[in-house]
Amino acid sequence: MELNSLPKNNKKKIRVGRGIGSGRGKTSSRGHKGQKSRSGVAIKSFEGGQMPLYRRLPKRGFKSLNKNYTAILNLSKIQNIVDKSKNEIKGSLNLKILKEKKLVNKKFLKLKILGTGELKKGLEISAHYFSKQASSKIEKAGGKLNILK
Repeated sequence: MELNSLPKNNKKKIRVGRGIGSGRGKTSSRGHKGQKSRSGVAIKSFEGGQMPLYRRLPKRGFKSLNKNYTAILNLSKIQNIVDKSKNEIKGSLNLKILKEKKLVNKKFLKLKILGTGELKKGLEISAHYFSKQASSKIEKAGGKLNILK
């Protein structure tokens, strides 16, 4: 198949309002008079005075005020944090330390550790949640888990 043999590429643009012989002359297929024949008119959800659909349908759902703000960290990310010399994290890691070092946003209330990546150094990690994979990798590296309530 050639590059321009696709049907959509060979369509010629219809130039409306270019004389009687074009078949799209005079009113340019807009009909006569009326609001929709004018330029700059957008009647999006107007239904001619009938109660619009978006007002006929009931409201559904709500936005929760006590959203679960949980910070999610992978083991690879924790390893990066430990490797960087400016973040002197000695032996323990928790949400408070991460917030102080500005590695995690202050809005987060809980911490979850996931198991992507490897952990080389044994750390004592305090978090609210651990995945099975993460907990096994941390213990294998010689670290301790501390599950917070």
